[in-house]
Amino acid sequence: MILYSYRRCPYAMRARMALRYAGIDVEHREIELRNKPQSMLLASPKGTVPVLCIGDVVLDESLDIMRWAIQQSDPDAWGNADDTIAQAWVAKNDGPFKTLLDQYKYPNRHPELNPEEVFNTAMELMLQPIETALNNHEYLLGNKLSWVDIAIFPFIRQFAGVNPQRFEELPLPKIRKWLTQHIQSDLFE
Repeated sequence: MILYSYRRCPYAMRARMALRYAGIDVEHREIELRNKPQSMLLASPKGTVPVLCIGDVVLDESLDIMRWAIQQSDPDAWGNADDTIAQAWVAKNDGPFKTLLDQYKYPNRHPELNPEEVFNTAMELMLQPIETALNNHEYLLGNKLSWVDIAIFPFIRQFAGVNPQRFEELPLPKIRKWLTQHIQSDLFE
C-alpha cells in the first residue's frame, strides 16, 4: 500500500491519523505540491492528496481513506458515531468552514473581503458550536473520541495557527484544551 501525502495538508493529516490508528502500515510518499510524482498522477489524475493505493484500488478522498481504515481495524470504536450528526459536522467543516479558513489564512488572495468579517463568520459557523459541544462533553460527539474529532482537528489547528496569540485570547477554553490534547497525542506525532 502506498500513501501519497503532504505533511501540512489537513486532509492528508486526517487520513494519516486514521491509518495509524487502525495500525495499517503504508509506504508513505511525501510529495512536493509543485512537483507531483507521475506515479501519483497516474493513480489519481486530480492531483490532490491524500491518495492511497491498495493494489488496483485507489482512494483519493481523505474521508474514504478514513472510512476504509476504520473498516479494517477500529479498536476504540471510532466508527460507532451517529452518522447523521457526524456527517453534519464534517460537511460544515469541509465546506463553508474550509472556505473561510482559506480566506482567513490568505487575506491577500481575497482583497475584496473584510478579514474581520471572515474571522467572525468562522467563529460563528464553527468555533462557537464546537465550544458549545465541548462544554457538554469531552469530544465533539460525546465522551469518547471518534473519527469526527480526527477529521476536524487539523482544520481547527490551522485556524489557531494563523494568529496563535489571538487564538489564545479567544473565549474558547474547551477548544484550546481539545486542540492541545490532539496536538500532544501519540497519534498526531
